[in-house]
Amino acid sequence: MMFSFILSPVAYGALRGLRNLTFTLALPFSVSSMAYAEPVTVFALGDSLTAGYGLPEGEGLVPQLNAWLDGQGADVTVLNGGVSGDTSAGGLSRLAWSLTPEVDALIVTLGGNDLLRGLQPTVTRANIEAILTEAQTRQLPVLLIGMAAPGNFGPEYKQAFDRLYPELARQYGAQLVDSYFGLIDPDATDPGQISHYMQADGIHPNAAGVKRAVESLGPQILTLVEQLD
Repeated sequence: MMFSFILSPVAYGALRGLRNLTFTLALPFSVSSMAYAEPVTVFALGDSLTAGYGLPEGEGLVPQLNAWLDGQGADVTVLNGGVSGDTSAGGLSRLAWSLTPEVDALIVTLGGNDLLRGLQPTVTRANIEAILTEAQTRQLPVLLIGMAAPGNFGPEYKQAFDRLYPELARQYGAQLVDSYFGLIDPDATDPGQISHYMQADGIHPNAAGVKRAVESLGPQILTLVEQLD
């Protein structure tokens, strides 16, 4: 699957605390008005599913998600931190310099390329756990989007891989989406079941598939940023 200023945690925490203090008296978030104390920035850390591989500009996940949020009147911007071909290790390696001071929350969509490379679930778990630990240190709420292993790796591999996402979400208090492809169809467990929403490679969603994913993911983003109140 072809699934981009470093600040110390102490300095980051001080800056974030100042921002929170500055806006203590601002109006709270409400679903009806979509009013926020300040513009919210969400960083989407992921692979080609986040990057928008194979799609025209404006039809990938992040542009469609930003358009959906704008249509809801939400002052929320999602930054595209997707790198095609990235593994969980690649996402971890660029996390620290990706989380610039304006980032308020994090989306993590990694693991698909780990599966394609047959990496052990323990490796993927360790990398994603390190990402969640860093986010926790920076007091960033996280939306973790899982992946489901295919059955051809064997039942033990699948069980170990599939359970790492819910277990880590519980451990670190992250908001969880069980499966990326479940955003397109909640009954889907692999891309083959939603082929009409996929590109010719059978791995990446087409624009219509992304649209369905966004319709499911958008409300999850609003729930995520409510944690910033």
